[in-house]
Amino acid sequence: MKTKPLGPIPAEYSALNGELAIGGHKVSDLVETAGSTPLFVYSKSLIDARVAQLRDVLPGRIGINYAVKANPHPDVISHMADLVDGFDIASSGELSMIERAGIDHSRVSFAGPGKRDDELEAAITAGVTLNCESESEAQRSLAIGQSVGKAPRIAIRVNPDFELKGSGMKMGGGAKPFGVDAERVPALAKSLIAEGAEWRGLHIFTGSQTLDADAIIEAQGNVLNLAQKLSESIGEVLPKLNMGGGFGIPYFPGDTPLDLAAVGEVLHNLVEARAEALKDTDLCIELGRFLVGEAGVYLCRVVDRKVSHGQTYLVTDGGLHHQLAASGNFGTVVRRNYPVAIASRFDAQPDEVVNVVGCLCTPLDRLADLAEMPRAHVGDLVAVFCAGAYGASASPANFLGHGPAAELLV
Repeated sequence: MKTKPLGPIPAEYSALNGELAIGGHKVSDLVETAGSTPLFVYSKSLIDARVAQLRDVLPGRIGINYAVKANPHPDVISHMADLVDGFDIASSGELSMIERAGIDHSRVSFAGPGKRDDELEAAITAGVTLNCESESEAQRSLAIGQSVGKAPRIAIRVNPDFELKGSGMKMGGGAKPFGVDAERVPALAKSLIAEGAEWRGLHIFTGSQTLDADAIIEAQGNVLNLAQKLSESIGEVLPKLNMGGGFGIPYFPGDTPLDLAAVGEVLHNLVEARAEALKDTDLCIELGRFLVGEAGVYLCRVVDRKVSHGQTYLVTDGGLHHQLAASGNFGTVVRRNYPVAIASRFDAQPDEVVNVVGCLCTPLDRLADLAEMPRAHVGDLVAVFCAGAYGASASPANFLGHGPAAELLV
C-alpha cells in the first residue's frame, strides 16, 4: 500500500517504559492528571532550552520578545515572564492576559491592523507601546491620549519594500494591510513627535516560519539597513527596533531545523557594523512558534478502529477542532503529515499503514494519512507533535459542540 511519510518528531522526546514521556512524565500519567483527552501538554524544559539556545547564539544586545498569539495559555505566559525581555500582543484580550499574569506594561507592545478605539484607550492608559499600523490609527491614538490625559507610547510598524524569502506568511513588501509604507514613515514619525507622543521607534516584521537561515540573514540585514536609514531621515534617536522574527520549526517530511548558529554569527556581524549608528537603540527579535511550538504535544485517544476498502482508520476523540494546522486546513495548499506517533507504544517499530482521523463529521478531519505506525488499539493514545503554537487558540474548538481540549504545562 502506498504510504505518506510523517513529519520529524523533535529529537528531545523519548520513551519511558515504552510510552512517550513529556517533562519526565509518561503521557498516560499526564492524561490521568488532566482527567481526560484530548489534551495539550507543554514542556517547561523544552521552552527553557529553546530560550537558552537563543541567548547562547544571539548578540547580547538583542532581546527576545514573546509573541503571545503563538500560545496564550496563562501558565505559558507566566512561565515566559522570567525568560524573555518583552511581550508582543495583538488584541485587548491578550492585554488582559498579560495583566492577569502581573507583567509590567512597559515590557509590552501592541501590533495589528484594525485596533478599536477601546483597545487603543486600554493600551494607552496602561502604558503599552502601540505599534501603529497607519496614519489614521496614529491620529486616533493621539486624540485618545489627549482625552485620557496621557501621552501615548508609539512605535511605527513599517511595511518595508522587501520580504522574508521562503516565509510561510509574508507580512512585508508590496501592498499589505500591515504597517506604514516605508517612504511615509519619516513624515509620520516627525508628526507624532511634534504632537507629543512618546516616540518608541520602529517595528519591522517581514514574515514568519522559514527554515532558510540565508533568507533570515538577508532579511535582518535589510531590516537594520532600513532602520538606520529611517532613523536618519526622522532626525531623532531610535529608542527601540523590533526586528521581527520569522524563525521556523520543522513540521513536514523533509524539513530540517533552522541553522540558528549561522543566523547568530551573522547577526553579531550585522549589529557590530552598526554599533555606532544604533548605539542608543534597544534591539529585539519577536518570536512565537520558535519558542513554544516544539514544546507542545497534542494527545488524543483511539476510540474506534475500522477498515474501509482495505484501509485502516484509527478514529480518535481529537481532531481539527483542536489541531486545525495538523489537519491541513490552516493555510497549506497540499496536505502533508505532521509528526504523529502512537504515544502508548512510542518505542515500537511501525508494522501497519493507517489513517488517523478525528471525531468530526467532515472528511477534512484528518491527523495523518497513510502513515506507517505501530499497531494501535482502542484506548491507545496518539500524539501530534509541534502542537505548542497555533493549536488550542487557533482552532475552531466549538465546532460541532465538542468544546476545547484540556491544557497542561509540565
